Amino acid sequence: MAKTPKNIAIVGSGLVGSLLALYLRKAGHSITVFDRRPDIRNVQFSGRSINLAMSNRGWKSLRAVGIEDEIKKIAIPLDKRAMHVVGQPLYFQKYGKDGEAIWSISRGVLNRRMIDLAEEAGVEFRFEEKVWDVDLPNAKIFTGETEKGVWEEYDYDVIFGCDGAFSRVRHKMQRRSRFDYTQEFIDVGYKELTIPANADGTHKLDKHSFHIWPRGKFMFIAMPNLDGSFTCTLFLPFEGEVSFESIKTKEDAKNFFTAYFPNVMQDIENLTQDFFSNPTSAMVTIKCYPWTYWDKVALVGDSAHAIVPFYGQGMNAGFEDIYVLCELLDKSGDDWSSAFEAYQEMRKPNADAIAELSYRNFMEMSSKTADPKFLLQKKIERRFSEKYPDKWIPSYSRVTFSDASYAEALAIGDAQEGIMKQIMQMPQIEEKWDSQEVEQRILELL
Repeated sequence: MAKTPKNIAIVGSGLVGSLLALYLRKAGHSITVFDRRPDIRNVQFSGRSINLAMSNRGWKSLRAVGIEDEIKKIAIPLDKRAMHVVGQPLYFQKYGKDGEAIWSISRGVLNRRMIDLAEEAGVEFRFEEKVWDVDLPNAKIFTGETEKGVWEEYDYDVIFGCDGAFSRVRHKMQRRSRFDYTQEFIDVGYKELTIPANADGTHKLDKHSFHIWPRGKFMFIAMPNLDGSFTCTLFLPFEGEVSFESIKTKEDAKNFFTAYFPNVMQDIENLTQDFFSNPTSAMVTIKCYPWTYWDKVALVGDSAHAIVPFYGQGMNAGFEDIYVLCELLDKSGDDWSSAFEAYQEMRKPNADAIAELSYRNFMEMSSKTADPKFLLQKKIERRFSEKYPDKWIPSYSRVTFSDASYAEALAIGDAQEGIMKQIMQMPQIEEKWDSQEVEQRILELL
């Protein structure tokens, strides 16, 4: 880390803000975290969260700051998808090789733990203190109860914007000349629902699986919690024949779940109650550049690159930002400016790549996972990968179970998809998918 201790403000006490605070505090800096919201440790969860899938990148970032083992205590490993396809018995798809798993973890539980750990390290948190303005050249922030009221002014050496997709810090940067910014909403929203534990505290579904009910233009997912419950998320178009807009009454909701998700009927009362009490949330992809302003201000996580949640990489990408940034700061001595420049140049192409991969994975999870042709393609890929692990790493494994760059994973994945298109057009591929001929053809195309 930099040799001279800095007085640093972090805006946002979410997962990225609290982990960055922990990294920088352990490096000897003085850290104050501002958040407009109340302390999450003292409030009930909002019903607006999708359970997190911690993968290799996230664990690597936690390991580097010495908290991996502590966080594993509140996570459950999932080594496979459980596919609930209409008209078919439940079947499972392994994620990777034996021992490879993503880890289900409650966003709220994780965030509370991270704040505790940061506080124990000496970080100061200032909750219910909203940042209204940022003086970028002088690293000053202005907070107050209302936009038109009296503001407090604070001076810092460096400010980090970790305040999410609709970041106040980024908003200030956007008003500068030559700042690129785009946001794109998808026409699908999401709503959190819950499947409670059995009376004895056990899980109603397999607890080491990521459960998916793919239904074409919409889907339902369930991820396990330590208390035996499942946090479920319904992804559904906002408008249309089957949509959030079309479900107006409890009866509509019951009919919807009965028609499309019959094997969750045991929890229909709970699901319909959640449906009307929990908010419907939108999903957005945000891209911007630059992410830094001199050696004074930097954006980290969603404030720089919000993505849709369908690859389970939003948190992992934000944590990887921190790992890369702090490694660069460590090497740069007191030259924060060059570290910031290198950070944004390294991370921007990877942020764009995971945004693209995340959008594509929605199409895969909702539609293709129930398509026999797609399943056969994945079977061929898995067989070839097992036989030639040095020649073929599936895209999902490259993103989830390695720390190869997202940009590389996207490029290699596209090349592999081109090869598989040709393989799937071979005559009688359904009969000879596991033959020497198919294997030889892939080797030729590589």
